[in-house]
Amino acid sequence: MALTAETESRLYRSLRAAAGAAAHLAPLLPVGGAGGRLSPGRRGPAAGSAPGRGGGGRCQPPLPSASQFSLLMTEALLIFSPETSPLRSFSRKVKVRAHWALQLLALLCALLGLGIITYNKHLNGKAHFVTWHGLTGLLAVLYAGGQCAGGLLLLYPKLMKNWTLAKLKLYHATSGLVGYLLGCASLMLGMCSLWFTASVTSVSWYLAMLCPLLTSLVIMNQVSNAYLYRKRSQH
Repeated sequence: MALTAETESRLYRSLRAAAGAAAHLAPLLPVGGAGGRLSPGRRGPAAGSAPGRGGGGRCQPPLPSASQFSLLMTEALLIFSPETSPLRSFSRKVKVRAHWALQLLALLCALLGLGIITYNKHLNGKAHFVTWHGLTGLLAVLYAGGQCAGGLLLLYPKLMKNWTLAKLKLYHATSGLVGYLLGCASLMLGMCSLWFTASVTSVSWYLAMLCPLLTSLVIMNQVSNAYLYRKRSQH
């Protein structure tokens, strides 16, 4: 029996709402699961005492900062979700301010995490940014900083006299999506590290890898429906 257009639309909205609800929780699972498997004093599978360094072996990633960065970035974008935004009943101005606050907090967490891991590597004589995870993580932090700076143009659109506000919103949303996907890629590469694979094993590892994939699809769908499809339908 074929589904009617109204039924298909209702089913689609229900699936979007369910996926959006799951996306609110997904960023907490990967890093939180690894943190729960490590005792406070444990540094990872290859931890050991390095001569003359007071027991500094393999550096443990800054779990709170990574978890908060992923969560805050996701929530900052889901604020504009028509189905699962916690601020659906508020004005767009309130949503924009909340989006700004969450993005700035996410950037601060990213900078804090970057500083911690860089300092730990320095103490242990480790090379900096030699893995794909490290390089994409650094690029994601720099990109997030540039994205926050670019967002100022939306608050003060008169600075770009030759650009319409609608065009600025379109470019900010699409470039933000690129930055979010870059952050998810860095997170997934981190979950392929020896430390994470030794901390999270079996089915838990696959579930952890699915979390950034889920949030990426949800955010891509949200941005596409809000900007790209609308822009295409206008031509």
